[in-house]
Amino acid sequence: MSNGPQEKPVQSAQIQIELDELVAQGIYANLAIITHSEAEFVLDFIYVQPQQPKARLRARVITSPSHTKRLLVALQENIKNYEQRFGPIEVAKEPVAQIGGYL
Repeated sequence: MSNGPQEKPVQSAQIQIELDELVAQGIYANLAIITHSEAEFVLDFIYVQPQQPKARLRARVITSPSHTKRLLVALQENIKNYEQRFGPIEVAKEPVAQIGGYL
């Protein structure tokens, strides 16, 4: 008989993800604005057209701080894998456009 904590086996659940045709086409964004509060992060994905004074918000993702950090780690890992396979990703030194005070 044990009085200590008991370990529970880890169960993995499979999630079936539904993907309709419109969402499967994806969206193109060339600017992201990230804001946060104590409880959540808001990621706004925007499409800026060259020589246009307005830009269109294409998608907004609202998520928890812990999920945002997992997303950051996943992005870092995928960028590392991409650069190992295809070479370094060049980042422009100057922003292409400034929208509402955001770069």
